[in-house]
Amino acid sequence: MNIVLLEPEIPHNTGNIARTCAATGTKLHLIKPLGFSIEDKYLKRAGLDYWSLLDIAIYENFDDFIEKQNSPKIYMATTKAHKTYADIDYEKDAFIMFGKETAGIPKSILDEHEENCIRIPMMKDARSLNLANSVAIVLYEALRQHQFEYLSW
Repeated sequence: MNIVLLEPEIPHNTGNIARTCAATGTKLHLIKPLGFSIEDKYLKRAGLDYWSLLDIAIYENFDDFIEKQNSPKIYMATTKAHKTYADIDYEKDAFIMFGKETAGIPKSILDEHEENCIRIPMMKDARSLNLANSVAIVLYEALRQHQFEYLSW
């Protein structure tokens, strides 16, 4: 599996997501600009001692990511989607993208990938869930669909 963070802003969230990715053997893709330094102490602290287990790639911008990954199919998490994350049959090497905490994925990108947009159901008046929680919810559904292959019991 592949988790893609587009312009993440909060080091604690990215550190937590990095830890989740390391614990599940999921590759983490970070797309700049980042709202923090990769050397940030809060980022490192949130990831604990899992950094050596993490497969991570960093890209200059969305176009750089698309080019280097050879235009992959990307499931894009957004509150604006019609399908839920549970409506999808994820490929074993699926790319699941989440936008920055304050603004999500830009509309221009979502419009190009509308058929692959997914959402996590929540109460009507709730704006969004925490980014790290959202990643965990969707990632574990994708992993469940493949019987948690490669994860130990």
